[in-house]
Amino acid sequence: MSLLRQLTLPLFVILFVQLTGCDSDNAGNSAASNNSSNSNSSEVQITPATPTTPDTQTTPPPTEQPVIIEMPTAPAPEPLPSTTEDLAEGWIQLFDGATLFGWQAATQANWQVTDGAITVSEGDAGLLYTTSEFSNYTLHLEFKSDPETNSGIFLRTGGTPSDPAKDCYEFNIAPLDNPFPTGSLVARKRVTPQVDSTQWHTVQITVLDDQISALLDGNLVLDYQDPTPLGKGHIGLQLNSGAVAFRNLRLKPLALTTIFNGKDLTGWVEYPEMESEFSVTTDGFLNVKNGKGQLETAGHYADFVLQLECISHLERLNSGIFFRCIPGDEMMGYESQIQNGMQGDDPTAPADCGTGGIFRRQDARRIVAQDKQWFYKTIIACDNHIAVWVNGYQVTDWIDTRKSNENPRRGLRTAAGSIMIQGHDPTTDLSFRNLRISEL
Repeated sequence: MSLLRQLTLPLFVILFVQLTGCDSDNAGNSAASNNSSNSNSSEVQITPATPTTPDTQTTPPPTEQPVIIEMPTAPAPEPLPSTTEDLAEGWIQLFDGATLFGWQAATQANWQVTDGAITVSEGDAGLLYTTSEFSNYTLHLEFKSDPETNSGIFLRTGGTPSDPAKDCYEFNIAPLDNPFPTGSLVARKRVTPQVDSTQWHTVQITVLDDQISALLDGNLVLDYQDPTPLGKGHIGLQLNSGAVAFRNLRLKPLALTTIFNGKDLTGWVEYPEMESEFSVTTDGFLNVKNGKGQLETAGHYADFVLQLECISHLERLNSGIFFRCIPGDEMMGYESQIQNGMQGDDPTAPADCGTGGIFRRQDARRIVAQDKQWFYKTIIACDNHIAVWVNGYQVTDWIDTRKSNENPRRGLRTAAGSIMIQGHDPTTDLSFRNLRISEL
């Protein structure tokens, strides 16, 4: 019996973080005001769904009604180590090593965190999948399993895929006698590397347009071109049969385009009548000083991945990145806050929403950035879901459940809009660099 099967695990416990925040806009709306602004509150939600059937083993769909079990949320842990080089390249952590923040389950199974790994061994077949969707990326992770385990890593998938030949890509984890052994892309390409699954193995999968390639322990094992490529989708970890564990999950978005050239404000709309002063420094940074104002992209974006670097030159300065804005209006969009202050010395208690928080919607669950130091921010907006990472650490995970409205202060806006950098007040003095974006 392997170590994984010896684990004593509570069954059918899935952490589902309640992703709603309060609304205090002057415009006001009852839908938003019904939400809770406490990002540390959570509930455990189990939603039965039709399980995937990625190979020869199938499991009937569960017939139970959804069950909701309330449990306290684990505190936001300290960030896992990330090198400056990794952050500069755009790597973000998909798993914080201690909680299932940013993940949700499609079926009843005993997904949990054990010894710094996501583990599962029993329950209904199905996925634990990221709440965020991705399109082009490199995914890095480690896995190990029982010898006869049949599991998989799902790419560009929905929460309940039904056919790995059509509606997802499944990188299989399975014995050599399986029709698609470990390293294969189920129903698409079979490979046969020798793998002792009871040991930890490193996988790096690149999904770029129509190409899927994978390194297993540093060796190229898969190179596949899809004649009818899929678009964006979640990343899923599968329970099919047998115990499996995953750790060190991180992702680097690919195919991003620069939106600031480091020389001038080409591609940006200025508002000289406002008080803020935007300029390009001799170092090639985009700097904003002085009072209230905005700088707006000429391009408009709906679903996207945005990455940038920022530095606050003084302590507790306030700014923000606005997106899906109504072009030409005054900061009329969703706002990803920039404010590194905290209450006392507690990084899990932001003083004013916190860097990476969605202002007036959901506070950042932890202050990760520091003033007077460059930090890295990633914003992913897809349909009604918004997630933000600071220095590679996911700080927010929010679903906009309000009714649709052209004005994102009053309701859900999924239409394309501009991206704005905010000048907040006379103390404003921040710089930005390496702004790049990819549409999903």
